[in-house]
Amino acid sequence: MKATFKIHYETQFGQQLAVVGSIAALGKGVDEEALEMNYLGGGTWIAEVDLSKTRAKSFSYNYILFDKSNGIKYKEAGTPRVVELNKKFKNIILQDAWNPYHEVSNAYDTAAFDVIFNTNAPKVKAPKGSTKNATYCFEVNVPRINSDYVAKVVGSTDELGNWDIEKALPMAYDSDRNVWTVTTPIQKSHHKLKYKYVLVNTADKKAAPELEGGFDHVYDIIENDPKTFVKFSDHRFAYDRHNWKGMGVALPVFSLRTDNGLGVGEFLDIKELVDWSTETGMRLVQILPVNDTMATYTWVDSYPYASVSVYALHPLYINLEAIGELKDKKKMTKLKKLKKTLNALDTVDYEAVMNAKMDYLREIWSEKKASFLKSAKVKAFIKEQGEWLLPYAAFCYFRDKYKTPDFTKFEDFAVYDAKKVAKLFDTKSKIKDDVNFYVFVQYHLHAQLLEASEYAQSKGVVLKGDIPIGIYRFSADAWTAPHLYNMNGQAGAPPDDFAVNGQNWGFPTYDWDTMKEDNYAWWTSRMTHLSQYFQTFRIDHILGFFRIWEIPIDSVQGLLGQFRPAIPLHLSEFENRGVQFDFDRFCTPYIREHFLGEYFGYDTDWVKNEFLEQKWDGAYNFKAKFDSQVKIQEYFNGIKPKDDEDKARLEAIRDGLYSLHNEVLLIPALGYTDGMHYAPRVTMDKSRTFAELSPAQKHHFHELYIDYFFKRQETLWAAQAMEKLPAIKEATNMLICGEDLGMVPDCVPGVMTELEILSLEIQRMPKDPTIAFGHPGNYPYESVASPSSHDMSTVRGWWTEDRGDTQRFYNEILGNWGEAPMECEPWIAEQVLQQHLYADSMWCIFPLQDMLAIDAEIRREDPEDERINVPAIKHHYWRYRMHLSCKELIEQKNFNNKLKGLITASGRNTKF
Repeated sequence: MKATFKIHYETQFGQQLAVVGSIAALGKGVDEEALEMNYLGGGTWIAEVDLSKTRAKSFSYNYILFDKSNGIKYKEAGTPRVVELNKKFKNIILQDAWNPYHEVSNAYDTAAFDVIFNTNAPKVKAPKGSTKNATYCFEVNVPRINSDYVAKVVGSTDELGNWDIEKALPMAYDSDRNVWTVTTPIQKSHHKLKYKYVLVNTADKKAAPELEGGFDHVYDIIENDPKTFVKFSDHRFAYDRHNWKGMGVALPVFSLRTDNGLGVGEFLDIKELVDWSTETGMRLVQILPVNDTMATYTWVDSYPYASVSVYALHPLYINLEAIGELKDKKKMTKLKKLKKTLNALDTVDYEAVMNAKMDYLREIWSEKKASFLKSAKVKAFIKEQGEWLLPYAAFCYFRDKYKTPDFTKFEDFAVYDAKKVAKLFDTKSKIKDDVNFYVFVQYHLHAQLLEASEYAQSKGVVLKGDIPIGIYRFSADAWTAPHLYNMNGQAGAPPDDFAVNGQNWGFPTYDWDTMKEDNYAWWTSRMTHLSQYFQTFRIDHILGFFRIWEIPIDSVQGLLGQFRPAIPLHLSEFENRGVQFDFDRFCTPYIREHFLGEYFGYDTDWVKNEFLEQKWDGAYNFKAKFDSQVKIQEYFNGIKPKDDEDKARLEAIRDGLYSLHNEVLLIPALGYTDGMHYAPRVTMDKSRTFAELSPAQKHHFHELYIDYFFKRQETLWAAQAMEKLPAIKEATNMLICGEDLGMVPDCVPGVMTELEILSLEIQRMPKDPTIAFGHPGNYPYESVASPSSHDMSTVRGWWTEDRGDTQRFYNEILGNWGEAPMECEPWIAEQVLQQHLYADSMWCIFPLQDMLAIDAEIRREDPEDERINVPAIKHHYWRYRMHLSCKELIEQKNFNNKLKGLITASGRNTKF
């Protein structure tokens, strides 16, 4: 038996096509052992392999392209092709089409579109044909198909209907490989076989069939040999219609308001938001991270991006009644009264909600613990999730015992020991009930989020999650695997319009070199876990996979950070430009008498005496006990203000001292200790120390600054992302969107396109630094279009922030004449909505607040009450709630019909 591989691929000089597969003749899955193909000209490649010694009943394979000029190899997308071996055939001809890795329509093969198109629904029996004569197999991927439709093949032979679609040959759906397939005989000999695939509606006979666009598929038949089996793997149905586009709503789970919740949105409340989404023609619900953030048991834990476990879910979102009622009727009555009080609040009272929920959970645990671990479902859950679940439960026990998440204070358990932790759960353990309490809570959270996710899928609505870029410094993750993180650094983001001093998240950065050793198993595990609940997700700060902004451990603000990895500036680069390097002038805080008064006013003398020491006349250094921002922070934390006025005064002085620490031009480069390598301070041109350089020095520093931040790093950063992101992407079949906002390197769009990761397009944060606003008409298809995010003010809130920006936006982007209204009127909000709906973006996702803005009767009176987060405030209270319940929103028929009409008219409510 012999197999012949044929494929059309236009290569360039130095490129070699090969076949890699599961059998020895194809390298047994090892790329370097793949079977090289021969080039016949005209883009045609061919290879033959002897299968006579192959004992396997089938084999799988795909193609790979080696670029010998640069050593890069390019793989195909999708699952490998599969060939069943039948001894009656002497020859197998495999006529294939290359599956591009960065093709737009690959997104349709993800879990998100399994939900939207319901691709697992079709169950069609294709005609088997005669076993003697069935020598032609047709196979095609048809991701964009509704459950009412089936795929058929029509062509130039009797068996294929002689181009009569009513006589086209039905195909069967193979759910294991997501392809439609049929095997048929072709009795008559033909010089050329021509065919196309067609989609036919089986539920509505009057519906027009959808025939493939483009040229016919053509195959040259040399002879019709019954001993030769021919298989056509045609990659993907060629649609003769526009790309599919959808609409979604974004809202944190805690912001949901229902009658069922306890003063906060809960996982089961997602079902009501899904119901409203289906009412209005939306196909996606996007939420913020839902991992456990309980570290301090205060409102500070409301920040959803500092989880104590990347696996565990937050008890904030649990529905208590779904677990069961307490036997104590008085306590149940008390809970119902509290529920009524908390549900009436405008915002989330995080501490009251958490106290009530944790008290109830402990009460019901005491009633159910005897039978809990005996359940078969519980045993299965622990077996499946135990690797993270048991360490997390132990961490929570110690966190509560020692009143801190700082695991270095866990005494005998300060250093994680898996064997010691396992003993805590033993039947003889004195604290087994205490640690299993957290297993109990996680089991029910898992069940409730899974229920909400499955409900959304049953309604054809995709659930989109959010993955924080970092981990909390004192988390179960850092406790169990500290070697995966750089605990002596802090992750953050450089300055932008919303945080002029940068952002310091306080998270440790990742040790990517260590993670690479096991092919990023930690990330693979994390993604796999999330895929239980979500079909698509947003990677928070995807730029961190290219390079992370790492801030010194003794900094409070983010200005003294630098990118890691990065190619630093060398001393010689200054000297080559005629700049004499002066460490004291360039690298230590530039503090001079003549501008201290501008910072501290009447408190200048006190500041000089308390915090500074004279270096020479008119110049100062910080005293040793105040030589970092953290030391200054600790000093002011120890002062109790007399009143609000004194508090404001002290904060202004503290922030002024922070600013003095930022008065440097260069920072010693991370990873270098030779005193020869430096990174420029970000936004140095806005500093006093830069302003007081000579004109020539300013010019040279500016040139080096531009080179460092915008030129020399591009190749390095692209390579970093291409190393990490494919492992994360390939871990699951979820659709990925990257939050690529802020200081975006030029290499980012190309890498995201290559990896089919959707970009995020926010109108007020355009990727092009030369323009003030993005226009949805210019967005790429592989993107998510949105007017704002949870880190920004709503459209209505932004409208009153800067009159000049508002006027420009009103005239230049919305195309209106005259003076802009003082407030964002409903008709303006509707213009913004419509503009986004007609974007080319695959998804248009609007925060709920920006949707409600189009209706004066139902939108909130004060837009400031709709803000979720203010990034410039390090400890912001995340507590926004809908002012309407989901049920009330569903009852707003006029608004819902209008919204559905706008969505449908834009083409964002089609079946496929």
